[in-house]
Amino acid sequence: MFKTMLQRENPPPDLAGMLALESSVWEALVRGDAEADRAALSPDFLGVYPSGFSDREGHVSQLDAGPSVAEYALSEARLQVYAPDLAMLSYRARFRRGQEWQEMYVSSLWQRQGHGWRNLFSQDTPVAGL
Repeated sequence: MFKTMLQRENPPPDLAGMLALESSVWEALVRGDAEADRAALSPDFLGVYPSGFSDREGHVSQLDAGPSVAEYALSEARLQVYAPDLAMLSYRARFRRGQEWQEMYVSSLWQRQGHGWRNLFSQDTPVAGL
């Protein structure tokens, strides 16, 4: 009985739920909401981008001048669950900054911490041939 109650309290990660978490980060970038961005990222977050490495504050600082993304779309999503509280979401992102559209393959590692999920790691790989 205890195990059943615990399972209901912490359901396993699923693709739709993890996409919603990832979208919350993108929405923070669209709104320019630094606090929402910071709240989604683990204090020891590591980002690996074409421009180099970033920690949580580096990721959040892109919003110092306001929104950093005008619009976005996520596709080709897949989820790898490594443990009940650890999952990697990988997907293709198409997004616009100013007038310029970019496309990246993104891998984003999420960990359940307490009653919520935090992004531990993200890596962006430019789509070849664009």
